[in-house]
Amino acid sequence: MTRQETLPAGSRLLIVGLGLIGGSLAAALRRSGFDGEILACDPDAEEIAQGVEMGLIDRGDTRLTPLLDGVSLAVLAVPVLAMRGVMEELASGLGRAAANLAITDVGSTKSAIRQAAEQAFGRLPPNLVLGHPIAGSEKSGVAAADPLLYVGHKVILTPEPTTDPDALARVRALWRVAGAEVLEMDVARHDQVLARTSHLPHLLAFSLVDTLARQDERLEIFRYAAGGFRDFTRIAGSDPVMWRDIFVANREAVLAALDDFEAGVARLRQAVESGDTDAMLATFDRASHARHYFDTLLNQTSYQAEYQMQAHGKLRYRVSPGGAVTGRIRVPGDKSISHRSIMLGALADGVTEVSGFLEGEDSLATLQAFREMGVAIEGPHQGRVTVHGVGLHGLKAPAGPLYVGNAGTAMRLFAGLLAGQAFDTELTGDASLTKRPMGRVADPLREMGAVIDTAEGGRPPLRIHGGQALQGIDYDMPMASAQVKSCLLLAGLYAEGETRVREPAPTRDHTERMLNGFGYKVERDGDTCWLSGGGKLTAAPIDVPSDISSATFFLVAAAITPGADLVLEHVGINPTRIGVINILQQMGADLRLENEREVGGEPVADLHIRHAPLKGIDIPVDQVPLAIDEFPALFVAAANAEGTTRLREAAELRVKESDRLKAMADGLSVLGVENRLQEDGIDIVGCLDGQGGEGPSYGGGHIDSLGDHRIAMAFTVAALRASGEIVIDDCANVATSFPGFVTLARRVGLSLQEEQEAS
Repeated sequence: MTRQETLPAGSRLLIVGLGLIGGSLAAALRRSGFDGEILACDPDAEEIAQGVEMGLIDRGDTRLTPLLDGVSLAVLAVPVLAMRGVMEELASGLGRAAANLAITDVGSTKSAIRQAAEQAFGRLPPNLVLGHPIAGSEKSGVAAADPLLYVGHKVILTPEPTTDPDALARVRALWRVAGAEVLEMDVARHDQVLARTSHLPHLLAFSLVDTLARQDERLEIFRYAAGGFRDFTRIAGSDPVMWRDIFVANREAVLAALDDFEAGVARLRQAVESGDTDAMLATFDRASHARHYFDTLLNQTSYQAEYQMQAHGKLRYRVSPGGAVTGRIRVPGDKSISHRSIMLGALADGVTEVSGFLEGEDSLATLQAFREMGVAIEGPHQGRVTVHGVGLHGLKAPAGPLYVGNAGTAMRLFAGLLAGQAFDTELTGDASLTKRPMGRVADPLREMGAVIDTAEGGRPPLRIHGGQALQGIDYDMPMASAQVKSCLLLAGLYAEGETRVREPAPTRDHTERMLNGFGYKVERDGDTCWLSGGGKLTAAPIDVPSDISSATFFLVAAAITPGADLVLEHVGINPTRIGVINILQQMGADLRLENEREVGGEPVADLHIRHAPLKGIDIPVDQVPLAIDEFPALFVAAANAEGTTRLREAAELRVKESDRLKAMADGLSVLGVENRLQEDGIDIVGCLDGQGGEGPSYGGGHIDSLGDHRIAMAFTVAALRASGEIVIDDCANVATSFPGFVTLARRVGLSLQEEQEAS
C-alpha cells in the first residue's frame, strides 16, 4: 500500500503534546515523506521551538484553538488525566476544523479516556478512534524523538460499533505510515491486557527499588546488584507523574492484576516454606518457557518448545530432480508415543523419565498444556524429559484455553482425560485443526456422561465442563481410529465401571501398551479392549522409538531411487503400525528388518532398504488402518511402480490435515502421473515400463501442500525421480511434525532448498 493510498496528500495534522510520543510520530511521518502540514500544541513554548528547529513540525502554539483551522487529523498525546481538559477545548473549537476531522489518542488506559470523551463531547464522537502505541522509552521530550520508534511495534486501536469507518481507516493509515503493525481490540480487553503486561510490571519495579532504597539510605546494596537487577528495574526510571496518572486511571484493572500476582507470590512463598520442590519447579519451568515464547513473539521466530499463536510467513520448498539416498540415519521419536508419554507421565504417581522424545511443535504443545495444568516438567533436553506426575486427580485448572497447535492427536486424547476432571477446560488449535471434526470423540464421551460443547459442525474449540460423573460404556467404533479408542480409554480411567471399545479393524495400540507399562491393566480379546475405572498409574521409564511415519518418507525415497542403500535406526515396528512395511514389501521393495528388539514394551528394529523395481498392487484392505498416515508417501512409491496401484476403504484420508486423497491426486496430476480419484481411495498408474529404468518417471511442477506436512514431504521425495524441479508451497508445518526433516533429507542426498513465499 503506497503512502498516497494511505494518507491523503496535503493533509493538515495536529499533534497535541509534543513529547517523546508525539515528537516521534512527527519524525516518523517526515521520514516517510509525508507532504502534509504538521502542527503541534504544547504548553511548553520551548518544546515547540525545538520541534520547529528539528524540522519535525511546521509551526505550533501553546493554545489549541488557533491551531484547529482546517485540521483533518488530530492526535492527542497528552497525559491520561489531562485528556478531558484537552478534549473540552477541542470540542469548543470543532467548527474550525475540517469537516472530515478524525481524532485519535495515544493513552494506555482506554476506559478512562473513553469516559473523558463522553464527558467532554456529551457523547462518544464517531470520528474519535481511541488508540495506544505499544512503544516508548525512558527518555522524554521532543529532543528524544525517534523516527524509528514505531517501526515493527504494535498500535492497538479500540474502535466502537459507532466509529466512523473513514476515520478508522485514516488512523490506521497514520500508524502504518509510521511503520507500526495496527491491531484492534475492545476497550475492556485492552485495559486488562495492559494492566498485566505493562502497568503491573512498572508498579512492581517502582515498589522493589523503593523498598531496597529505604532499607539502606546510602544505597550500598545497589553496589552488589548484577545485570539482572538492572534489567528488571530499568522501567522504574520512567516518568513518575505519568505512571501515577496511569495507575489512577486504570485502577480497577491494575488492582485485579495485582490480586492475581499476590496470589501467585503467596503460592510460591508456601512452596518455599514447605520445601515443595515440585511446586517450585512447576512455577519456574512455566515461567521460563513463557519467557522464551515472549522472545519469539518479539523476534518473530518459531520456538519449538512453545506453541505459535500466529504464523510468521509461509515457507516454500524447492527440490531439484535426482539425487542419491544412502547412509544411516535416525529419524525423530514417534509422535504418538511422545504425546502419550507426557499424558500418562503427568497422570502417574512418581517421576517418569522419557528419552527419545520428539521435540516437534505438536508433541511440545501437549507438554506445555500439562505445564499449564500444574505439572512440573523438566526439559526437553536432547530428547530427554522428566515428568513429575501429579496422579489421576492432581491436575489443576489452567488459566485459559489449552492451545494444542496442529495436534489432532493431542486434542482428541485430551478430550477424554479432561472429561473426567473437576474443572472446566477449553481446547483450541491452529487454523488447520479448527477445521477438523471432533464429533467422533465428543459423541461417545457424551454417552459416558461428559458435557462438551463444540463449534458448528462438531469442530474445535471444545469446551469441556468438569465435575461430571462418567459411566463406562460398551462402544462400537463406526470407523477404525486409534485416537477415538485412546480418548475413550483415557476417559474410562475416570469412569465408574468398565469401558469397552470395539474396533472394526486393528489400529495402533500405543495407549494400551503404555497403560499396562504404567501398571494400569488393559485387557484385549479379539477386536475389543477394555479397562475399569478407579485405578492408578505408577511412573515408569519410557524410551520413545523412532517414528515409522517419519521413517516412511526415507523408506520410499530409497525404494524408488536407483543405487539407494539406506539404514533407518531404532524404528518402532508396533504390529499396529507396520502397514507401510507390509505394503512396500508386497510391491517388491528390498526391505529387511535387522536387530529386532523390544524397548519399554514397544518392538523396534533397524530398517535396511535398497532400491528394487516396484510393482503396482491392490492394497489389502486389512492394511489400510495400519498405514493410514503413510499413504501420501506410498502414493509416490506407486507413481514409480510398474502397473496400477489401487487403494480402497481409505475415506479417513479425507479428514486429515487436508483431504489427502484429493491433495495427492491433484499434485500427481501436476507431475503428469495418471490417477483416478475415488470416493474412498485412488488408482495410481505407475510410470515404469517394466524394465526398471533409471531415468525420470514424471515431470516437475508447482505443488500446493495445503499446509499439510505429509503432502509437502511426499512431493519432496517425489523429486528424486522427476525430470524437472518440484516447487512445493506452504511447507512451514513440516517442522511441526518432523523437526530436522530438511537436514536429514540433504544428508541422504536430496537437493532441497527452503525459501520464504512472497506475501
